[in-house]
Amino acid sequence: MLNFDPRTGAVVFGGPVALNVGGKVYSTTLETLTKYPDSMLGAMFNGPCPPARADGGGRFFIDRDGKTFRYILNFLRLGRLDLPEGYRELSLLRREADFYQIRPLLEEIQKHEEEMRDLRERNAILHADVDRQCRLLHFTLKKGPQSYDLSTCHIQVYTANLFCTDAGFLQLLRARLTCTAPSNDNGEQDVGIWKDEVKDHHMRLEWAPRPPDLPLAEYRKHRFQQLQVEPEGQELVSAGDFLEEVLKTALRQGFRIESIFPDPEDILNSRSLRFVRH
Repeated sequence: MLNFDPRTGAVVFGGPVALNVGGKVYSTTLETLTKYPDSMLGAMFNGPCPPARADGGGRFFIDRDGKTFRYILNFLRLGRLDLPEGYRELSLLRREADFYQIRPLLEEIQKHEEEMRDLRERNAILHADVDRQCRLLHFTLKKGPQSYDLSTCHIQVYTANLFCTDAGFLQLLRARLTCTAPSNDNGEQDVGIWKDEVKDHHMRLEWAPRPPDLPLAEYRKHRFQQLQVEPEGQELVSAGDFLEEVLKTALRQGFRIESIFPDPEDILNSRSLRFVRH
């Protein structure tokens, strides 16, 4: 039962205080509830207006999530955020802490969220796949004012798909890679006209090195692009070149190789690499 000073209306400290929070019953002390006077609990139990609502057992009733209040009450008791391993209701806890206006608890929740985010980024998985398609192109070559020859050539088109649980790694890798079309006769250069996408945890690139026997005009006509490493400007002309760049960047960021497909003994001629970071 709650006792009040009839002159001030404030709760009189004397024995445990019983609470009913969303159907969950808790017993604590007035000292614990008023640890932070500026909080809502501090105002309710140490202010001039007594708590108005009680359940059938005389316990003060708060219409909030009863299960989550356990962690709020423990924070008031211990002065630290103490959550079980794998706790998955942090957003709910943040809302409840905001309702009770316990600023120190909100700060601890923010720190915990940042630590968990750092942990997720540090413990990461990276998967890189490269596919190659050989295309046969037909084009005409002008031999004279009214003379044309039909020519053909093969061009290798590469498609790379990457997935990483650390989205920052893909942004870092993307900063190293540039898809460009060679300059035309006027020195003009197209950038980003080929498929080149980074979305959250996925990255997709397509490029096609220009064969020596394919005229520049025909190469640009088909909107092919070269893939280069910046700032060196080195062109990546094969899947092995691309995977080598991924490998070097991943190792610098603390990843290690977990699997290689199809031949574990031949990294740069593989089609798929999987990395992990702990």
